[in-house]
Amino acid sequence: MRLAAPRIPPLDEAEMTDEQRLALEPFSRGRRAINIFRTLARAPKALARFNEWGGYVLSRRNSLPPREREILILRTGFLCKSGYEFTQHTRIGLAEGLTDAEIGKIKKGADAGWSDADAALIRAADELVRGHFISNATWDALGRHFDDKQRMDVVFTVGQYTQVSMFLNTFGVQLDEGQTLDPDLRA
Repeated sequence: MRLAAPRIPPLDEAEMTDEQRLALEPFSRGRRAINIFRTLARAPKALARFNEWGGYVLSRRNSLPPREREILILRTGFLCKSGYEFTQHTRIGLAEGLTDAEIGKIKKGADAGWSDADAALIRAADELVRGHFISNATWDALGRHFDDKQRMDVVFTVGQYTQVSMFLNTFGVQLDEGQTLDPDLRA
């Protein structure tokens, strides 16, 4: 975590406007919404639009298989040093078929004993986060395993989670209750 306390604290129920409650509704459904959404609810129109695009990236409309999508998200969160993102998506990645060992390897990078397809995904995330461009070699490597729509979704996924990491880090969104920060992401 880059900040020990939030710069923009998540909203408490008592301070929410009707517009903020409405924006949070898709994220709460009878339970308390997590910190990312309660923070973004301070800008309810942005939260609603964020949910639309994020809903694409995390849905079946994204043509990448969920496991591969989570490799990209976790690598992006790790590269951006977003403890919140990495923590949330570790749980999701495990549910989508990643192992604890693979999550550890995501932190090490493309040369940590991955299949060619998985290594290409990690290299693509590295290049997009660091240089905002996928090299020809990595694009071609992706093309050996993924079609054009899937390669577009690689860029969309990394772009979305780079943005998410930027605001989580900058706003100081803290882990939700009961979560533990990966030791490699401590400030």
